[in-house]
Amino acid sequence: MNDELAQAKWFTSSFSQGGQECVEVAFVEQGHVAVRDSKDRTGPAFVFTPAEWDAFTGGVRRGVFDRA
Repeated sequence: MNDELAQAKWFTSSFSQGGQECVEVAFVEQGHVAVRDSKDRTGPAFVFTPAEWDAFTGGVRRGVFDRA
């Protein structure tokens, strides 16, 4: 997977204002989604299954992670 991550097409959210607090996302093999810190592009990446990513993005849409 490391070789694939090195070749992946990484992108940031269209909502990103170009600040320093961003993550980058890449769609990789078998529908998995990789996420890394945009400030540390050579650092580790988290890789999520399609179901895990769907659960996360669904939670974001529902406000599950909103700060009180």
